Amino acid sequence: MTKNEYGYDSADVIKSLIKWGIFVVIVAMIIFGSFYIVSAGERAVLITLGNPSDAIIAEGIHFKVPLIQTVQIFDVKTQKDEIDATAAASKDLQTVSAKVAVNYHLQQDSAPRIYREVGTGYVDRILSPAIQESVKASTAQYTAEELITKREFVRESIKQLLISKMESRGIVIEDVLITNFDFSETFNAAIENKVTMEQNALAAENKLKQIEFEAKQRITQAQGEAEAIRIQAAAITAQGGKEYVQLQAINKWNGIMPQVTGGAMPFLNLNLAGSSTSTTA
Repeated sequence: MTKNEYGYDSADVIKSLIKWGIFVVIVAMIIFGSFYIVSAGERAVLITLGNPSDAIIAEGIHFKVPLIQTVQIFDVKTQKDEIDATAAASKDLQTVSAKVAVNYHLQQDSAPRIYREVGTGYVDRILSPAIQESVKASTAQYTAEELITKREFVRESIKQLLISKMESRGIVIEDVLITNFDFSETFNAAIENKVTMEQNALAAENKLKQIEFEAKQRITQAQGEAEAIRIQAAAITAQGGKEYVQLQAINKWNGIMPQVTGGAMPFLNLNLAGSSTSTTA
């Protein structure tokens, strides 16, 4: 055996260091394994030899027995599960695909029960299948066209179905969002053609209304002109035509008196309200 300058066996020193190292590791594991931290928005389930406790452990630093007790952390903040609901059918048997996003959170006192009944994979095991089922049940109540025009009603129907399914499982449904509806190519083409026809019909209706409006304007204008002519004709008849002829001549007179008059050409009577005397040259 070899000894160092202090008279110790090298092999014994190595063995001693290994023992001390193992001891330090064990002590560190005991120390750091004796407590755990539950962050804000989380709840913990304390598990003793595989048996979960019914106690709800809130935020903070907590102690546990190393190697005997373990901890399972559950997030109780708002979370989102987004899935593609395929192979659904509308009321008129159109194939429907929908993309749905669901906001949810766990009830704070449901963590132990969920751990016992489902485990940590509760989203894949109960929530996502429930979303698929709720989407299919809701779309079956509406025609394909209504799924587009009554989208808010469809969304609310999905939400209420999910609430009724998840409430007993300790999962609170906050909101449901339909991010997309998709139909077969044949149905999409039919919808596009219908929209085009409706737009063309609306344009034709507006054009007809414009034509009718313009026709009514022309009729009103003609009626006004006819009424004006009738009034003028009545005035001519009442005055024997004389004053009307004089009025028209005055309206056309340029203000220049004639230089020469001859024959029996009369001057106009400018005093329509007074005497009707005219002068001849």
